[in-house]
Amino acid sequence: QAQLVESGGGSVQAGGSLRLSCTISDNYPRYCVGWFRQTPGTEREGVGNIYTGTGYPYYADFAKGRFVISQSDYKSPVYLQMNSLKPEDTAMYYCAAGPLVGPNCGRLESHYNFWGQGTQVTVSS
Repeated sequence: QAQLVESGGGSVQAGGSLRLSCTISDNYPRYCVGWFRQTPGTEREGVGNIYTGTGYPYYADFAKGRFVISQSDYKSPVYLQMNSLKPEDTAMYYCAAGPLVGPNCGRLESHYNFWGQGTQVTVSS
């Protein structure tokens, strides 16, 4: 059973950057890691995902060009580098682990089995 811990959240002004980390302890070397975010009263929104060890991430439209998901090797943390942050990026950010959905990583919350506790990101204008 995978255990995930996020870190790196905080407060930043609009236009700034933050790097979130997702540390995963698990016996399985290959799986999908997804990043999601959620604001109060809304459903979790997918930010992007990566299949560990391959280096080929997927991004939601709002994240393209601003966010980068990376991992050095399949045993290292998965990072979410967020640049040019906007006030609307304010949310609780979660990482999650799960199996492939067909040939790709899933984009929905329901595709992931294990979740971290979340880390808060606040962007002020």
